[in-house]
Amino acid sequence: MDFDLTDEQRMLSDSIRRLVADAYDDFEKRKAYRAEPRGYADANWQKFAEMGLLGLPFSEEDGGFGGGPVETMLVCEQFGRGLVVEPYLATVVLGGGLLKRAGSDAQRAELIPAIAEGSLTLAFAHQERQARHDLHDVATTATRSADGWVLNGAKGVVMHGDSADRLIVSARTAGGRRDRDGISLFLLDPTAQGVTRRGYATQDGLRAAEVVLENVTVPASALLGPEGAALPLIEQVVDEANAAICAEALGAMEVLRDLTVDYLKQRTQFGQPIGNFQALQHRAADMLVATEQARSMAMYAAMMVQEADPAARRVALSAAKALVAKNADQLGKDAIQLHGGIAVTEEYKAGHYFKRLTMLAGLFGDVDHHLRVVVAAGGLPEAA
Repeated sequence: MDFDLTDEQRMLSDSIRRLVADAYDDFEKRKAYRAEPRGYADANWQKFAEMGLLGLPFSEEDGGFGGGPVETMLVCEQFGRGLVVEPYLATVVLGGGLLKRAGSDAQRAELIPAIAEGSLTLAFAHQERQARHDLHDVATTATRSADGWVLNGAKGVVMHGDSADRLIVSARTAGGRRDRDGISLFLLDPTAQGVTRRGYATQDGLRAAEVVLENVTVPASALLGPEGAALPLIEQVVDEANAAICAEALGAMEVLRDLTVDYLKQRTQFGQPIGNFQALQHRAADMLVATEQARSMAMYAAMMVQEADPAARRVALSAAKALVAKNADQLGKDAIQLHGGIAVTEEYKAGHYFKRLTMLAGLFGDVDHHLRVVVAAGGLPEAA
């Protein structure tokens, strides 16, 4: 498996790093972005669009730039370094991933160019209170009506769901709550009658929403993909999201490690920098090892997203997510401990990186969940 980047990919990574560094060079800017009405800066979103990042993973035929999982990894790593608050994961990776695979020609022609130009944001409303991390556990229902469908149910922790222009909602059109078959996807206008959104800030400073659907009527054209067969598509896109999450966590880990090492060099005790003490040097070395392990697994995840066998893909992504999340948790705890009290103040950014790493670790399955997937499969696929 070749982990080397091409010259074009290295240039892309460097360009994104400069863009993020310019937008987030002062940590106070991030606080200002979070205070915007949508929870992020529209100006930054437009800059991402102008650079082509919002259209990167879509085919050229649909109005995108034909990028793949490695390009998405490079974007998300740099966004992790900057603690970017804009809804790239929600709109481009999740919403866009579902749209480009399940959307009809008319749906793709209408929506993908709008995403690429920065005029449309999406949110994937799938998670439900009772489901934990089981993607097949869907209680929200969609029943046929004379003109289309009627949706009823509730969705939780919908990333950027309070500001999204359109929602992609999963609902059960057949079968029991935990059946694998019978799940469908619907494009929904969040201002439609019967839709209630309650937005809130998550612990990492981003936004999410609780969405309640009460007799929401949607036309037949709102169905996204084949009726009742959405679960394999959802699993594929969630695997892609976990690969992106691994990359974003890597970027955040790199910065948090460097912040900690710099602090060890500057903070003095007993007449010398505390970084001179061997025990703390060992801790810093452990942080470096954890970061490099995460880098390897983030690359592995990006490569295995394209695996043709869904079972092998899922196990590989679960292995990557479990290791990256475990390493991120330990690195974050070490960083907080080595900094001392300053790390948990609102003014200092180290604690904010740890909060983001904690949120990323729990998205679409925590360490225990993904370890169970790997164990149940008997380990990684032989192709690894």
